[in-house]
Amino acid sequence: QVHLAESGGGLVQAGGSLSLSCAASGRTASTAVMAWFRQAPGEEREFVAATTWDGSIFYSQSVKGRFTISRDNAKNSVYLQMNSLKSEDTAVYYCAADTSISRRVSAYAYWGQGTQVTVSS
Repeated sequence: QVHLAESGGGLVQAGGSLSLSCAASGRTASTAVMAWFRQAPGEEREFVAATTWDGSIFYSQSVKGRFTISRDNAKNSVYLQMNSLKSEDTAVYYCAADTSISRRVSAYAYWGQGTQVTVSS
């Protein structure tokens, strides 16, 4: 089993920045891929960004150029730096992990509890 614990998030004005962190514990061999997803009220959960153990990075088109994903393998942690935030970025952000890269929610076996990000306009 893998336990994912997110931190960060909160309330910020449009144009501002926030940083999220996610620390993995347990069977970390299953965290070759760590990703961020988000879910806005009434919407489906969607892919935001992902990074592999060897440093490959993938972004959704909606956040590319504004968000930066990074990871620290020694700390089994992944981070999401969010800049130039927009009201449409308001959502619960989830950390996810698994062994293969994918943009699909169903591809990830392990999930954090989620952290709220609210961007006021």
